[in-house]
This record gives sequence, C-alpha cells and structure tokens, in this order.
Amino acid sequence: MVRNAASLLLAGVIATVLAATQIPADADRASHSSRMVREVVGGNEAPEGSFPWMVRLSMGCGGALVAPRVVLTAAHCVDGSGPDTSIGVIAGSVDLKSPYALIRHSTEVVRAPTFRTETRGDDWAVIQLDQNVDLPTIELTRGSAGDTGTFTILGWGQISETSLPQEQRLRYATVPTVPDSTCATAYRKTGVKLVTNQSICAGRGGVDTCQGDSGGPMVRRDAGGHWLQVGIVSWGLGCARDGYPGVYSQVSTFRTAIKAAVLKLS
Repeated sequence: MVRNAASLLLAGVIATVLAATQIPADADRASHSSRMVREVVGGNEAPEGSFPWMVRLSMGCGGALVAPRVVLTAAHCVDGSGPDTSIGVIAGSVDLKSPYALIRHSTEVVRAPTFRTETRGDDWAVIQLDQNVDLPTIELTRGSAGDTGTFTILGWGQISETSLPQEQRLRYATVPTVPDSTCATAYRKTGVKLVTNQSICAGRGGVDTCQGDSGGPMVRRDAGGHWLQVGIVSWGLGCARDGYPGVYSQVSTFRTAIKAAVLKLS
C-alpha cells in the first residue's frame, strides 16, 4: 500500500547519478517492508525551475527542502532516527540526469518517534544533509483551515499502477480533497482504519500519486502566491483506483514537531 519502491530502471538512473559523485545509492532499501508506494498518474511534466524545493531520495522516495540543509519526507522511507550517511539526494532540476542537478547525502535522520507503519499515522521524517542546498525552501502550512480544496502533487514515480518504469523527469497534477468520512469508509472495506486526524485524502478520476512518490509533498499556494506544504505522500490502494484516493500525512497536525526536528538539524 505504500508508494516508495524504486523500479529497477529508476534505481539505475539514481545510482548512476550518485555514483558519479561518489555518493552511495540506496535504491532498494525500501523493499524490506510491505509499503504502499506512489507516483503521479495522469499528470504533466514539470517545467524546469517550477518546483525548486522538490528533491529525489536514493531509496526511491521524494522529499521537499524545508530548510537549506533539511529535507522533509515520509517516516516509512527511512529506517529510524540517528546518524545516517546512506541516503543520496538529487536536487535542483526536474530531470534526474541533468548535469545541473545538485548532489548531496544525508548525515542524520529524525523520524517521528511514535511511527509504526504508514497506515497508523505519524508518517513523517526529516533528513539532515551534509551541505546546504542553495535553492528555495518550502514553508509548512500554518493551520488546518487550508487542508481542504485543490492541491498539487509531485513525483518521479510510475505513471500507472502497471507501469514498471518510473520517470526521469518530474511530473505534477492537481487533485481535490476527499472527505475523511468517505475515505475512511472506502478503506474500511480493505481492513484499514484511517487515522482521520492525521490524514488528508485526495484524488480524482485517473489522477493520483503512485509507486515512487512516497515522501513527496502535496502543496498549495497561499493568498500571496507562495507555496505551502499541506501533505506528505503516504499510502493508498494501488494507483488512481476508483473509490480509493491517495492518503497524505496531514502536515498541520505535525507542524510543531516537524519544526522542532528541523531546528535541531539546521
């Protein structure tokens, strides 16, 4: 049900890029758990420079720069908290093979201390990088009032549930939120209880995140036109299946804890 498994093709792309800078790739790390992974189905290729805070992680997840040295991602994308130099990061380009992409690697991880599995909530983590990234960062949403509406989802993952290859170029799409009650009823049929106070459900016919999008941001613009992160790609049943929207960690619920972790690692 998770959405962070890297395909062999994308793993090869990431490994090639990271190997060129002597950063160890970790593209198969996510395979040790039964995770619900996601990429953008029904989206479009992102223009260069359009989402400068978006990053790709070597275990096959996405993330967002929330500080010059800190990436916000999903807890199920990492193994735990503590020193960790195994995660490679590609930033600065929508094209993972771009010669202008910036390469970094992790030094420490803080994962939500109460995280167990993505379907039980608390699905967030922050990663400290070895160097600052000279790119814009994204702000976290400031409250739950902005947690309904239409949002933008992003990722390099699969463009359909049955598509093996993931994408070299970043894709994006817009999706509306789905009421918690509707989402909870749908997933109850699969035996999963939605943690409604920690989740935002979103999606529409033929448009969703998919394998390879876990940890990436769900975003919206504020009244001033600035991007805010409202969600983190967490899990879902398949990709773009009718009646089963994507489930995103609700950033407003965890904002205080995330900000404290970011401050610790900045």
